[in-house]
Amino acid sequence: MTADVFSTAEVASDTATVRAAAVPEILGRTRDLVQPALRAAVDRLDEGSRAISAYHLGWTDANGVPTDGNGGKAVRSALAVVSAQAAGASAEMGVPGAVAVELVHNFSLVHDDLMDGDTERRHRPTVWTLWGAANAILTGDAMLALAQEVVLDSGSPHAIPAGRLLAETTRRLIHGQVLDVSFEQRDDVTLTECVTMAGGKTGALLSGSAAIGAVLAGAPPEVVDALALFGEEIGLAFQLVDDVLGIWGDPVVTGKPVYSDLRARKKSLPITYATSRGGTAGRELAAWLAGQDSGDDADLARVAALVESAGGREWAVAEAARRVATAEQALSAIPPGPRADLVAIARFIAGREA
Repeated sequence: MTADVFSTAEVASDTATVRAAAVPEILGRTRDLVQPALRAAVDRLDEGSRAISAYHLGWTDANGVPTDGNGGKAVRSALAVVSAQAAGASAEMGVPGAVAVELVHNFSLVHDDLMDGDTERRHRPTVWTLWGAANAILTGDAMLALAQEVVLDSGSPHAIPAGRLLAETTRRLIHGQVLDVSFEQRDDVTLTECVTMAGGKTGALLSGSAAIGAVLAGAPPEVVDALALFGEEIGLAFQLVDDVLGIWGDPVVTGKPVYSDLRARKKSLPITYATSRGGTAGRELAAWLAGQDSGDDADLARVAALVESAGGREWAVAEAARRVATAEQALSAIPPGPRADLVAIARFIAGREA
C-alpha cells in the first residue's frame, strides 16, 4: 500500500464530491431488468430457503406476505449489466452475472448479520433473529451455491471464466471477512491492514461485479481489467463511506442504531486512521478500544468526537473522493454511454447517506 493512502492534502478539494447524491437513473433501469431473473433464480431454492431469501431481499414480510419493502440499492447488479454494455454487448448479456453477484452479496449480508449480532437491517429484523442461526447459515449457503448455478446456466460461451471470476471474488470476500473478525482480537491493527481488509470484504465483490458482465460478453483482457480496477476503487470508496455512516449516520436513514460501529468496537477505516495518527485524541481512542465497557450514548458521542478530532472523519471522506477519482480515470477507454453510467454509480456510492 502506497503512502498516499494516508494523505489528505491532495484530495481535500475533492471532498465536495462526497455529499448526498440522488439515486442515478441507471440503478432503477437495471433493477427493472434484473429483478424478474433474480426472482426466477430464487424460485429454484427449497421452500424454506426460498421463503427466508424472499424476506431478506425485501419481497415479503416474515409471514410470507408480499411487500413493497426496500431490497437495497442493487449497485452490484447494475455494475454487472453496465459492464456487459461496456464490452459492446447488450444489457441482457449481463443479467446472469447481475443475478449472481446480487446473490453473493446477500449471502454475505445474511452471514454478516449473524456474525456481528446485528438485529436490524433496512429497518427490519435480520434473518437470524427470526429464524435462528442455523437457518441463516443455510440460507446464505443456498444463495451462494445458486449464484454459481445461474452463471453456469447463462448460455454464454464464456460462462466458465465468469464462474471462475465469481469463485475468486467470493474467496477474496471471505478472506476480507476473516481479517475483519481477526481484528476484533487485536489492538495493533494498522491502517494498511485495514485497507487490505476492506479491499477484500467490499472491494472484491464490487470489482467482480464491474467485470463479470464483460467476461460473459467475451471482452478482451484490457477491458475486463479496467472495469475490475474501477470496481475495486469504488469498493474502497463504498467502505469508507459505510464506515463514516457507521459512526455518524442518521439512524432514521441508515436503519442502524446511532454509533453502531462504536458499539461493536469495530476497527473501521476512520477509527484505525485516527489511532494511527497518535496525538492526545488518538491515544485516548486507542485506550478506549482496548477497554471492555462500550458505555452509553453520551460516552459513545465522546468517542466519536475523538475520532473526528484525530482526523478520522475528514480523512475517510477525502479518501473516498480520491478513490472515486481514480476509478473514473480507469474508464478512459470505455465507450461514452456505459462510462457515464458507471461514473454516475461511483458518485452515488460516494455521496449516499445509507
